[in-house]
Amino acid sequence: MEISVLTENYPGTSTGSEHGLSYLIEHEGKRILFDTGQSDLFLRNAEIMGVDLHNLDNIILSHGHYDHGNGLQYLEGGKLICHPGCFVKRYSKGGTKYIGLKNTFNEISDKFELITSSNPYTISPGIIFLGEIPRNSFFESKHTGFIYEDGTPDFVMDDSAVALLLNEGLFIVTGCGHAGVVNTLEHAKKVTGEKIIYGVMGGFHLKQADLQTVETIKYLRKNEVKYIYPSHCTALPALSAFHDAFGTIQVKTGEVLSF
Repeated sequence: MEISVLTENYPGTSTGSEHGLSYLIEHEGKRILFDTGQSDLFLRNAEIMGVDLHNLDNIILSHGHYDHGNGLQYLEGGKLICHPGCFVKRYSKGGTKYIGLKNTFNEISDKFELITSSNPYTISPGIIFLGEIPRNSFFESKHTGFIYEDGTPDFVMDDSAVALLLNEGLFIVTGCGHAGVVNTLEHAKKVTGEKIIYGVMGGFHLKQADLQTVETIKYLRKNEVKYIYPSHCTALPALSAFHDAFGTIQVKTGEVLSF
């Protein structure tokens, strides 16, 4: 299994960065574009990296925020998988900044073969879109800084992830982790029946070295997760806590990780 980092918050030596996320996942003969960032940067970085984004098997949109899905405006054709709630109008708290997708549901439906599912969706035996993730842990997804167009709280229930089954166990790729890393991993275990978590990579949506970060680290340590890559929306205080606990290093655009 191989993951090419096309868009991330930190730049590589010759590749640019932005507040966003886009990975090319290659596994079981499938080529899956996971998120597209907020611009065409993923395309420009892919060209620099020599990564061919033609002949994709699937595009997965982790959730309906601009920094994960606005790059879709630069693509056309193919199968796009996401939660049906990705296309709602949403704003930062206070309603001052629109943070939803630029493209509407109808525009996306016209451009792609759109598959929306709140339930897990199997792409291949070892690649599963997790659908809506239950919020069960006592320390995750208890507060939100987002609102819907009508002013009600938006807990980003469309937030999802992809589970990859390897010989060594589960490898989970998250977009922003709004559902919580622990909730996401527990859901992945339930959906797949696999109890070993081999790795996790992507946005963890952790901002401070607070209770949520501490409990997440405890969980990952208890489950003996070998590969841990908190990135994108994981803020520096939380990244520092993960570095102290596991020696983790922030991934950068241009990197290709093999497992």
